[in-house]
This record gives sequence, C-alpha cells and structure tokens, in this order.
Amino acid sequence: MGFSTNLQGRAAHEALLSRQDAELRLLETMRRCITNKIKCDRDYAMALTTVAVQGQKIDRADELAGSLVAQAWKGMMEELENAGKLVKSNADLVEKETLDRLNALCTEKRKARKQYQEEHNRISQQFNTLTEEVIRKKSDYQKHLEFYRLMRSRFEEHYIKCFGRKPKPSTYLNFGNRQRCSHPVSQGETDYQNCKNCWGCSAGRGGRKLDDVRDKYQRACRKLHLVHNEYVLLLAEAEEHERDFRTVLLPTLLHQHQTVLEGFIVSWRSIMRELARLWNFASHQFSEVNTRTEGHLEIIKTTEEYKDFTEKNKTQPTEPVRLCFDPSLVDDTSGKLLANQLTVDNLTVEWVRSRMVDLEVKLKECQEKQAALHLQDTSDVAMHELRAENRRLLRQLDVIKKALNDLGCEELPVGCDLPLDNSLDNGQDNHTADILPPKRPSLPNTTLTGSSSLVDILRKPFRRKSVPSSPLIGRSEDPSSGVGLNDDVTIVAIEPSPSPPTLIVPDNTTLINNSINVQSLSVIGSSTRSLVEEEWFHGVLPREEVVRLLTKEGDFLVRETTRNDENQTVLSVCWGGHKHFIVQTTTEGQYRFEGPAFPTIQELIMFQYQSNLPVTGRSGAILKQPIPRERWELNNDDVILLEKIGRGNFGDVYKARLRTSNQEVAVKTCRMTVPDEHKRKFLQEGRILKQYDHPNIVKLIGICVQKQPIMIVMELVAGGSLLTFLRNNASTLTQKLMLFMCRDAAAGMRYLESKNCIHRDLAARNCLVATENSVKISDFGMSREEEEYIVSDGMKQIPIKWTAPEALNYGKYTSLCDVWSYGVLAWEIFAKGGTPYPGLTNSKAREKIDSGYRMPAPEGTPDEMYRLMLRCWEYKPESRPHFDQIFSVVDALCSSYR
Repeated sequence: MGFSTNLQGRAAHEALLSRQDAELRLLETMRRCITNKIKCDRDYAMALTTVAVQGQKIDRADELAGSLVAQAWKGMMEELENAGKLVKSNADLVEKETLDRLNALCTEKRKARKQYQEEHNRISQQFNTLTEEVIRKKSDYQKHLEFYRLMRSRFEEHYIKCFGRKPKPSTYLNFGNRQRCSHPVSQGETDYQNCKNCWGCSAGRGGRKLDDVRDKYQRACRKLHLVHNEYVLLLAEAEEHERDFRTVLLPTLLHQHQTVLEGFIVSWRSIMRELARLWNFASHQFSEVNTRTEGHLEIIKTTEEYKDFTEKNKTQPTEPVRLCFDPSLVDDTSGKLLANQLTVDNLTVEWVRSRMVDLEVKLKECQEKQAALHLQDTSDVAMHELRAENRRLLRQLDVIKKALNDLGCEELPVGCDLPLDNSLDNGQDNHTADILPPKRPSLPNTTLTGSSSLVDILRKPFRRKSVPSSPLIGRSEDPSSGVGLNDDVTIVAIEPSPSPPTLIVPDNTTLINNSINVQSLSVIGSSTRSLVEEEWFHGVLPREEVVRLLTKEGDFLVRETTRNDENQTVLSVCWGGHKHFIVQTTTEGQYRFEGPAFPTIQELIMFQYQSNLPVTGRSGAILKQPIPRERWELNNDDVILLEKIGRGNFGDVYKARLRTSNQEVAVKTCRMTVPDEHKRKFLQEGRILKQYDHPNIVKLIGICVQKQPIMIVMELVAGGSLLTFLRNNASTLTQKLMLFMCRDAAAGMRYLESKNCIHRDLAARNCLVATENSVKISDFGMSREEEEYIVSDGMKQIPIKWTAPEALNYGKYTSLCDVWSYGVLAWEIFAKGGTPYPGLTNSKAREKIDSGYRMPAPEGTPDEMYRLMLRCWEYKPESRPHFDQIFSVVDALCSSYR
C-alpha cells in the first residue's frame, strides 16, 4: 500500500504536490532557523570566551599564590573557554556540512518535484491525446457514415429511375465489378447506350448520371470502410494504453516518486540527527568539559587552602587594647563625677531608670535569639556574637545595679550647684529640654528606708516624656488597611501615668481611675455592651464607604482594619476633611488617644463625645454626631450559610438563611486572602444594588462587614443562571418564552439606564431566572454609576465577545455599550445558550467585528428581533437604540402572544 495504489486520482496528485510544497517551505524555515542558531552559537561562544578571559584576570594574583581555590577557578575558566571553542566548532561544522546538506536536500526536492510533475504531465498528456484522438475518430466515423448513407440513397434513387426497381443486394456488393456490353454496337457508342441488358442501356443520358452517382457511392463506401478500420485499430490502441496508464505507467511513476521522497526523508532525518548531536550540550564532548571542570574542583582541600598563606604571613598574637576612663575629664567636677562610676542624682535618675529598662529588654531579646539559634544549625560566629552581646548587656546592667546598690539608703545627691527649679530657665536650648526631665519640685531631702528604697522607686510605673500638642507623626495605616499615607492620620504617644488622674470634663462628668461616669453617655452606647453591638461600630467597612458616610463636620464612626497582620481599631472623623485615628493600647491593656486611658473602647469614645475635647491637639477633631450603621449593614452572625451553590470572582456563593426572619437568601462571600482593593470592588456591587428596586433587577438584602469574611446578601433566585437554564431546557423553549425573557432583560436595563448605571458585563451568565421564568439582571461587580466611564486600569478580564468596539478600542463605556451587549444576550437566548461567534477566538471575533461581520440569526429568531439585534450592533454607538426604544420593540412583539 502506498502512492501507487492510493494516490492515482487527480485530487491526490494535487495533494501530493501541495505536500511537497509544504515540505519545501519547512526546509526553508529550518534553513533560516539553523542560520540564526549558528549566529547565536557564535555569539554565545564569543561571550563565553570573553567571560573566561575576564575570569582569568585576577587582581593581586600574587597574594593568591598557593591558593587551591584560585587554581581551581583558573582551571574552570580554561574549561569555560574550551566550551566556547567547542560551541563555535560545532557551529562551524553545522554551517559547512549540515547546512550545505540541507540546502542540497532542498535543491534535490525541488528537482524531484519538478521531474515528477513533468513526467506525470507527460504520461497524462499522452493518454489525454489518445483519448481525444478516439473522440475525433469517432466524430469522423459519424460524418463518413452520414455521407455514405446519403450517397446510397441517391444511388438507389437513380437506379430505380433507370431500371424501375431497387438494386439487388448483390448489386450493392458487386457494383464495383463493371461489365462491358457484348452486343454489337456501332462505332462510338458504349454498351450501356445501346444494350438494353446492361446497367445503362435503357438509361441513355440518365445512365451517365447513374454512373456518377454510383462512383460517388463507391468512394463513400470505401472511405467509410477505411475510417471504420482506423477507428477499430485506434480503440484497440486506446484500450491498451489506458490499461498501461492505469496499471503500469502511473503506478510506476508514483512508486518511483515515493521511493525518491522516502530517500529524502532518510537524508532529512540524518541532517536533523546531526543537528541534535551538534547542539546537544549533554554530548560526550561537553561532558568531558564538565568532567574536567569538576576535576579542577577536586584539588580544593579545606585544610590545605591556607597552609602556605599561614606559613608565609605568620605573626605574633594581637596585643590587647586598653580602654579606660581618662581621669582628667573629671578633674574640674569637684568630686561629683568619678572615673568609671555612674552618677545617680536627681538629674540622672530617670535616665538611669530608663536605661536599665532598655537594657533588660535588649537582654531578654538577645537570650531569646540565643535559644532560637541553639535549635538551628547556625554558624558558631552568630552564636558567639550573641554571647558577646549578652556579656556586654550584662556588664552594663551590673554597672547600673552596682551604682544603685552602692547608693543604698543615702539621700539622693544633687546634680549641680544650681537649684533644680532654676535649671530650666528661659535661656535653655531645645536640645537640653529634650534631655532633662520637665520642670518639677526637687525630691525631698529625706532618707529612704525599708521598702521605699531608690531601687523600688525606679521599679514603679513611670511616664515617658511626651508633648501632647505635638503627637508622634509618620505612622499611619498601610494602604491595604483602609487608611492611606495621604490621609490625616494621627498616632498618639503612649504615656502611662504614675498615678491614676482625676479629670474634670464638661457637664460635671468626673473621670476617676481611668474610667468615666457613663450615666449621661447612653446616647451613643454603653460600656456593658460589646463593641460589635454599638450602632456606630461599622466592622471592617472599607475606607471609601466610611468617607461616603461621614458628610458633616463632627460626624464619626469606629471601624476595624488590619495593618501588618494586626487588627486595629480606627476612629474616623469628618473634620476639615476625613481624619482617621488608630486607638492606642497602653501597657495595662487600656485604650486612649492623647488624653486619659479607659478599660474599653466604648468608654473612650463616649468620653471623647461627651467631653467635647479634640481627639488630638494637632487635629482639633471633635466628635459631634455618631453615624450609625445603615439598614443594609447586617450582622455576620445573623447569616447562616447552608450550602455552596456557585463561585464568584472574589469568593464562593452560598445558599443561606437569615436568623432573624428565617428567609432563604443568596450570599456572595469575599475571601479573606484577597487584597483590600478587591474587597472594595466586591462591596461596590452592594453599594450599587442597595439603591435599586425593580422586578427585573436582583434585590439586595444587605451587606455584612462586622467581621471577616465580608458578605453581600441578596434575594435567592430559584431558577439560577439564565445561561444554564437555556442550555438545560433547549428542547422545550418556545419563541414566546424567549421573547418574554428578552423583554424582561430590556426592562431591567431600561431602569438601569434611567439611573445612569452602566452594567459593563451584561450576558446570559449574569442573568437569573426567577419564578414563572422571569429574568433578573445580576452581577454588578463591574458596574459604574456614571454617564460615561473611561477605563484607566487596563482591560483585564473584559468579556471580549460581549463588549462594544469603542470600549475595547478606547476603554470608553456608556449605556450604549450595554445596548451592544444586550444584542449579544438576545442572540444567546434565541441560540438557546449557544456561545457567541462560535468557532472564533476572542481576537479573531474582534477583528471580524471591526471589518463589519455580524452574527447570523439563530434558527427560529423572529425577523423583527434579528433586525433589533443588528441595530444594537451598529458600529457607531450613536446609531444604536436606547433601552426605552428596545423595550418598546420587544414589548410590541410580545403583545402578539398575550
């Protein structure tokens, strides 16, 4: 089985020629690629050589004399250079031999194709010429036959006139044997003129006519017989030629050409094998290079590397460096400052105390690091560094503790000759003010006894220096937490008080022991409830939603955010813009801003609200009006998830039940791991839906942002996705039902258009089927409430086959883009869930649309409905109808079924 038996037909011959053309193009492609590969290999070889040369140029090589690593490196660079040479050698070999063979193969294939075609044309032409000759001979045969019949009829006609009867059959057969009359006649007369028994005796002048007709008849008969014989012989020749052409000539040619082509395949495979061998970096030649490279590494011996270097540069051990206090520094201090001793007095007591605490914290951290490194396979250097740091910290702590113990029960010495209350006069510079403690009465000159020793005093709670009017600046929530770097965010310092303060605030509210009398503060909450139960607590509501809610000066709410994987509570206030304050936690676990601390966040917020004091001195923000949660904000615990029914862009979709009303709902969840930007986009659908109320728009029940995961709660539409419904019920869909579905979609989109809402993702997959097969528009994740929306963040995840050309080309969206999508949706409905532009990729469909192509109408589509689709697919948006016009057309079509 091969060419000779399977490729005799004309179509097979054309296919064989096309196959050879394709092989020639493949050879040309291979030739170009091999040429490029040769160039790349030469460039690569040159680069390897350059790298090897650079690697062999070692700075200060004399100092590396005897280095085994340097020797190994030099060997590696030499082998790298050898590898480059080998790559270049292989490239040269490919160019000189393999590429030449490929070019020769290409030439031979072209020649073989030409010879085959010429030979095939020659034998085919021979057969065609013979066949045409048979046809011509047959036509000639028919012409002579007609002429013979004509001459015969004329001969019979004249014969009857002469003899009164038709000629005998023998006359037809023997008319060529002419007989002379034997009767005596006068001189000059012929036999047929006077003899009544011969052919023309009684004919007279008519006999001569018969003789002429008889001659013509005789010649026609002879010519017919000759043509007949030629036709018979030609047919015999043609039959034999046809048999030879079919069984010998053409099969032999095809078999011979197949043999030639298969021979080319052998050469082709040989060329490719040669390429694979020369391009194989795992070949024995490269393996030898790698083996030699690894062999160079074997000379490196850890214990031998620095042996020669050590012997050559051997020196004496390092002399210790003496670090001691210079006594001359304290010569003029009247003995108040002593060399190598800490001075503990009323000027340094807080510094000593603070330094001791800092050292204890650092010591604890150091010990924790040591414990962690002990469990790991860590270098001795790191462990020794930690041990050295540990010894340094212990040494400093010992110095401090010794100074405190030496002081014992003695009174605290004064720090200078001037009294303390004059130490911070007006001439003191800012730098001194930062170092010295705030002005206060000096400690009494009493003896400290018993448990009231100086050490015990230092251990008591203390105040870190802070300036309330100048809070710490520079810390803010990270962008993913809802508070950006550009927001006015104030992080206040923490100042644990040495004793609980008593603060008188407006309305005679007294703050005692860091708590506040809340009898008059029930207006915004109660300390007995949890924070989640407070109406002004909005959970993890994104910053954009918060800014939208806070509209008047003094409006405020509390929310949660996450910063560096740490949950933080944020107070958001509208005051000269929108400001966000992170609630600070004291070491005692209380909450505060710049003022007093409270055991609960509710009490802190109530104090700020009732006291009419600014949250921070810098911001001046005053809490005036708490903003409660909107009716759309539901409690996460009130939603009971039942079963998973789908998957969205940001998370899963569940069937759920509301605990309060026992109503079954659909719930979209947002995965906790998605970026906050996606969470804001997720909640955008709820923000858009909550203001819409239309029977053909899916209804929003609420959003859950009290805690993670955030959720959007919507009505449960029992029929599910329109696309799934169309595909599952394709066999039972009626034209009436499909028209009514198109009308429902048009009604919903007409409502959205009146609200200046651009859906941007209208498709059967984003519509739902409700009771009585009505359609509801859903999935507003890409929607925008604008008359015109320009995409500025790229065109990712855009449904190409549903999107209007101006949106794809320029990123410009209007409601007329939704009109284009509606045309595709209507096509989907009448195609019973078919995929638009079947068989075309997104890019191909886009190209064909731009060139004017429009999908044909699905089977069973009313003509008026298809004309509406074509109007929706007008390339220029201003030529498309608006949704009120679309609804009127579809509603009129539906009226005929009512």
